[in-house]
Amino acid sequence: MYQSRSQQPRGAYGYGPPAVSTPALLGQVLGITGVGFLLTALAAYLFAGISPGLGFAAFIGAFVLLFVMSAVRGNPRTALLVFYAFAFLEGIGLAPTIARYVSLIGPGQVAEAAATTGFGMLVLGGVAFVFSIDWRRFSGLAFGLLIALLIVGVISAFTHFLHPGVYAWLTLGVFTLITLVDFSRIRAGGDGATPVELAVSIYLDAINIFIALLQLFGLRSRDD
Repeated sequence: MYQSRSQQPRGAYGYGPPAVSTPALLGQVLGITGVGFLLTALAAYLFAGISPGLGFAAFIGAFVLLFVMSAVRGNPRTALLVFYAFAFLEGIGLAPTIARYVSLIGPGQVAEAAATTGFGMLVLGGVAFVFSIDWRRFSGLAFGLLIALLIVGVISAFTHFLHPGVYAWLTLGVFTLITLVDFSRIRAGGDGATPVELAVSIYLDAINIFIALLQLFGLRSRDD
């Protein structure tokens, strides 16, 4: 599962007013993220027959672009173009996985997983914005859980000590918390991160939730 996340500046919680109005920032982030998802879907469709090896190479390229985005964060237009290139490469990298699940559970179930992801992100964004809880206070816990999840995933890949369904549920839990943290950052004005950097965070949250849901839908299909 692709779980790399760029570590953006978090800022000092509670110091000073937001640099950008929250509605404007949220609109920017969601707009950028939405275009990114469209590019990912387009790439996954165009490269549906790509080999897993080339898909992995695309993931490596996307990972490199995360560092490029960090390097050009002072130039919003360049950073935006790099993000769109990143999203397209992500689609190429995901293409073999999506094609495998289309074959396993059918295109309808894959579309349902995507729709569930979108609805879930909408709900989490609503929770972060409607309720007064500042989820940023849990950012350290969320990061620690993410590292633990990665370590468990690597160990389980070799030892198979953890059922894939359990790991998928753990992934959903961890990224639910991370998503709440990231939406809270937007609500607070970004914590010093640019709209593109915030969009990367929301994008990767959704991608990981989508992959976890695909795994759960696939396991459910096998049990039926």
